[in-house]
Amino acid sequence: MSTPEKSKHASWAYAEEHRAPDELVERAREVSADVGTDPISDGTAAALTAFSAACGARSIVAIGLGAGLAGAALMRGAAAGAVLTGIDADADCVSATRQLLGSLGVTPSRTRLITGKAAAVLPRLTPKGYDLVFIDAAGESAVEYVTQGLRLLHAGGTLILNDALDTDRVPKPAVREASTQAMRRVEATLRDDDEVVTAMFSTGTGLLVAVKR
Repeated sequence: MSTPEKSKHASWAYAEEHRAPDELVERAREVSADVGTDPISDGTAAALTAFSAACGARSIVAIGLGAGLAGAALMRGAAAGAVLTGIDADADCVSATRQLLGSLGVTPSRTRLITGKAAAVLPRLTPKGYDLVFIDAAGESAVEYVTQGLRLLHAGGTLILNDALDTDRVPKPAVREASTQAMRRVEATLRDDDEVVTAMFSTGTGLLVAVKR
């Protein structure tokens, strides 16, 4: 007889495989190994495409690019002519993202990929000028980027924080790692903010979604 925990894990695993990996996803996974990053899960990629489509995203900011799968997933669901502003301190990640987006048919005129620290770049972006902000960062960086991300969104804009459960550590009270504590603070701050509507999803390693009122 299966336990509720096992059944729940089976449901999570089933949902993660809702969309079978395609050539783009497989390529991103290969590149992730080359650049030394952990790719987002298949379920996360599918969710990003769906969220981007749901909000009709035309102007997107991605903080933390990895091998480019998140950016590609967002652009797959975005409105025609959408523009992606991507930021990563690792030049290899920026290059990998550019190549992956190119293979998706996204022209250079629709991307602005910046090699640099997000803390220095974000304050220069236009306030209330974006439809969707995706954040893939850990610890205190996530706290700062969420604040900046909300500043960039117009009313009705969507913020998505990846790994919001800190690899399943957030729900465990005994875990006091700095990264876990930071994610708990972010969740509490957004949950208590009357200017946003939030939801936490178990997709991948957690997606915290906030829609700005």
